[in-house]
This record gives sequence, C-alpha cells and structure tokens, in this order.
Amino acid sequence: MLRKGERIDQLYAEDIQIIQSSEVFSFSIDAVLLANFPHIQKRGQIIDLCAGNGAVGLFLSRKTSAKIDQIELQPRLADMGKRSIQLNHLENQLTMHELDLKDTFDHFKADSADLVVCNPPYFKESPTSKKNPNLHLAIARHEIHATLEDVVNVAAKLLKMNGRFALVHRPDRFLEIIDCLRAHRIAPKRIQFVYPKPGKEANVLLIEGIKDGKNEGLRFLPPLYTYDQSGNYSSALQEMLYGN
Repeated sequence: MLRKGERIDQLYAEDIQIIQSSEVFSFSIDAVLLANFPHIQKRGQIIDLCAGNGAVGLFLSRKTSAKIDQIELQPRLADMGKRSIQLNHLENQLTMHELDLKDTFDHFKADSADLVVCNPPYFKESPTSKKNPNLHLAIARHEIHATLEDVVNVAAKLLKMNGRFALVHRPDRFLEIIDCLRAHRIAPKRIQFVYPKPGKEANVLLIEGIKDGKNEGLRFLPPLYTYDQSGNYSSALQEMLYGN
C-alpha cells in the first residue's frame, strides 16, 4: 500500500487515514477547514477540484452519502489519493480522476454537480514569482496549470442551478475572488475569515456561493481562530481535527 517515502496520517475527528509524503504536497489545515465549511447535502454529486492527495474529499465522505469525484492533475498525488480511498474502503463513494482541469468536460457533464469544492493553488504565476524547487509543491501552490479563473469557470459549468461552490483561498485575493465568482454567475453567500490567533491578521479565506443565486443575503460568519493565545489549537480546530 505504501511506497518509498510515504506515511499514513490520521484525521481522528473523521476516522480517516490518508497516505502522505513529505516529498509531495501534504494536506494542511486548509483542507480540514474547507471540508468543514460548506452546506453539505446528504445525497447527490460532489466534485473536488485540484484534489491533491484527496484529503478534502476523504474528509467530506464522513458527512454525506453523496458520490464524490476528485480531479487531480499530478499523477503521483492522484495515485496516493486512489490508494487512500482503498485504505478507507470508500471505493463505492469516492473516485479519484487523474485529469487536467481543462479536460473536465470530457469526463463530466455540465450542470451535474450539487456541490463543488476546491483548495486551489494560491499564488499567481509570474516570471519573477519565487517558486519551490520541488515541482510537486510548486504546482500545488502556484497557478502554473490552473488559475483562479480556470477553477471558477469549471466549477460554474459543473454546478446545477442553485448548486454550491466552496473555496479556501487567501484574504489578499478577496476582491478578485468576489469579482470572478460573480462574473461566472456564482453569488457569494457565506464568507469566513480565519486568523492564526486573536490579535493577528486573517491568513485564510473561506467562501461559499450559489450558482444563479440572488445578490442579497451575503453573510459574514464569526471569525475562526486556528490557535488560542497559549499556542494550542482553538476549541473549533480541536473539534475539526480530533472530534468532541
């Protein structure tokens, strides 16, 4: 089951095991935050874009009976995701597709998804941007193969009318994200900023929108803190990571 340099990590709250490697992108708190953020329907179709090693879809699987399809470009990460699905005996619910985002509609129908989630590359690609020399990490963090526009465009086309899109990103791109969602007929509905601890600036943005939703009704949720003043996980994070 494990290849060289790999390990099995556990998300205790959801009783999920996940194959990881320090040589490629491992899931972070962002994946846990995203899996706990959107309204999740009990049935239907969920699609996880830029799925990496499959963390978000795996964590979502414990909250719903919906079918979950995951799309990941990098062969090594997709392979790890496929083996994590087997490790958790979730083959009947989850499927990992090794696929470029641009080829999504060769395999999926438009207007078919009830929920699309994405933990995308956060950083704009430019000739001067400083990238990780590890290509796996560079692709996961920088918009080398998929831009914000690509992600939102694909999500909007995948979603049924009134389907939901949930995204985790960086606060400094907030206005760009709002503009992009609205340009693709996704009305922002719920926004939450995540802070490292009280007194610090937000470093994570969670946002959920509805395809063809009305413009009114946008809600800003209470701030979420990753750590408390003592440097321990906040009670909210403790619950997401370890359960009650």
